[in-house]
Amino acid sequence: MRVALSREVESLEAHLPFLATVGSISPYVGLFGTVWGIMNSFRSLGAMQSVSIATVAPGISEALIATAMGLFAAIPAVIAYNRYSAGSESLIARYDVFVEEFLSIVNRQAVSGQRRG
Repeated sequence: MRVALSREVESLEAHLPFLATVGSISPYVGLFGTVWGIMNSFRSLGAMQSVSIATVAPGISEALIATAMGLFAAIPAVIAYNRYSAGSESLIARYDVFVEEFLSIVNRQAVSGQRRG
């Protein structure tokens, strides 16, 4: 039963590292995109004689989109990780209780069977 429990726990927690990775890395990917967009805006500023909002707007919009995409990936991944992790921990705890109760019942029946025989 312990082997079966171990396999089930492994199966339940198989995708948690992926969710944790996406949830923790995505904001940094978005931040990288933000820096890239702002760098492009500064490059545009350096190349132009007259500066206006139209000069920097494309780079700033790229930066904001990159930030939004990072958050769009990170927030659901963190929520899914927390919900799935809590659910699997609850299920594993119930499995543990079942194993202990089942082994206790089997042990009691084995002991009472030895006393009779």
